[in-house]
Amino acid sequence: MRVREWSPRTEEAYLAWIRRFLKFHRDRTPEKLGAADVNQYLSYLANERGLSAKSRNQAASAIAHLFREIVGIEIGGHNSAINRGKTHPHCPTVLTRIEVGQLLGQINGTPHLMGSLLYGSGLRLMECMRLRVKDLGLDGQELTVRDGKGGKNRITLLPDRLIPPLERHLDRVRKRHHVDRDEGGGWCQLPNALHRKSPSAGYDLAWQFVFPATRETSDPTTGRSGRYHLHATTLQRAVKTAARRTGIPKTISCHTLRHSFATHMLRAGTDVRTVQQLMGRKSMRTTMIYLHPDRSNARLTSPLDLLSAD
Repeated sequence: MRVREWSPRTEEAYLAWIRRFLKFHRDRTPEKLGAADVNQYLSYLANERGLSAKSRNQAASAIAHLFREIVGIEIGGHNSAINRGKTHPHCPTVLTRIEVGQLLGQINGTPHLMGSLLYGSGLRLMECMRLRVKDLGLDGQELTVRDGKGGKNRITLLPDRLIPPLERHLDRVRKRHHVDRDEGGGWCQLPNALHRKSPSAGYDLAWQFVFPATRETSDPTTGRSGRYHLHATTLQRAVKTAARRTGIPKTISCHTLRHSFATHMLRAGTDVRTVQQLMGRKSMRTTMIYLHPDRSNARLTSPLDLLSAD
């Protein structure tokens, strides 16, 4: 998986499913298992665990990867004998502009800045967490997302109103980094083997995370002391707490802000292709799910409302 440069979260999810599958068939090794045993496990997940089709399909893909790469048997191909679940189109939760304002108004400090980037730039949660100082083009009002979903890079917009708070935030990051360097730290974990090609790059401000952790830790690759990015739960908890305080009767997560970005951009007249590129979507079809009917537009009227009062 690492040779293929899959994301760490995909690696973690696949390994977890493989472990659960082998534990389910603990009396046999993978070489003695086949498609029928995989279907038995998937049936267990559906009938006894009550998992959704999406979760079961992820489990099936992980197990098929095990058989393909380790056992040397293809059981998940085009003519697969694995019984995959039927998924249905998902209608994402979208907030109105007023609700977004209410939600962000209940978040303070650095989480407020991160939440504003999710909505203002259409970022995924981990794309925001992994931002580095060099990715922020404050002068050009551009934000570069590197190694996003699928390992792709893209450029998205940076809201005007976030430039002043980002400048103040980066000034604090710069001062903290200088203190860390004076104290013998200040290293930042680098992608791939860049630490060998540029041994001192990890000490540069440009490579530091925009949202560094509150404490220094040791880089497992180099053993050097520095700051990783904030943990994702920092923002997730802040959004969940803010959602409860606002009382908005919707299921709200960090990803809801990204959904709202897409819908509001389309309603403002931005073409679908541009929104697709800003969000880093692979398919135009998946971007079309954000084309919800806009009830704020007075042209949409239910036929029930047109019935005569008498």
